[in-house]
Amino acid sequence: MFISEFIGALLQVLLFSLIPLIFWLAFARKKQGFFRWIGIKKVKHEGKWWITACAILIATGLYVGLTIFVIRFLPEGVTTAGSNFAGKGFSAFPAVLAYGFIRTGLSEEIVFRGFLLKRFGEKFGMIAGNIIQAILFGMMHGIPFGLATHNIVVAIAMTVLPGAFGWFQGWLNEKRCDGSIIPSWLLHGMINVIVATKTL
Repeated sequence: MFISEFIGALLQVLLFSLIPLIFWLAFARKKQGFFRWIGIKKVKHEGKWWITACAILIATGLYVGLTIFVIRFLPEGVTTAGSNFAGKGFSAFPAVLAYGFIRTGLSEEIVFRGFLLKRFGEKFGMIAGNIIQAILFGMMHGIPFGLATHNIVVAIAMTVLPGAFGWFQGWLNEKRCDGSIIPSWLLHGMINVIVATKTL
């Protein structure tokens, strides 16, 4: 299970990196390297660590708690992130790590916080860029739930919660960590692993 999940995760990262790579080759190749351009770089923290740590704990706690609460009201048969590991037991944990940190965490951070936020930020300013990428991130999560449940309340809740957390991740990277996407990647992966592990 781990090998197939790991290979699938790497393929998804490559696929999700394709559009940013094409854009970089066309418009930014001469300015800086690709990895730095999308924020895969050393974290340089700005401000007080304890404020950042408190913000992470509060935002993560609220997001995980509210998401678990909303998921309880989903109709039978509607799958959530990591539900394909349900009932597999602890032997599936390595596959959960590949799923959480690579397939979803890294690929989504490259697209939303590494590519869209930075490009929209350059065009419209960082505040507007963060809002735009957060809305798109929320819609990517909420629309499938809305289509699966035919429930507008579920669609809104599953759009607003990831969208708000996506905004927080953008703020964390750009305002506290010098534009590195590594903090939001690690946070994203950790949350995915926690949610998926609950189903084992």
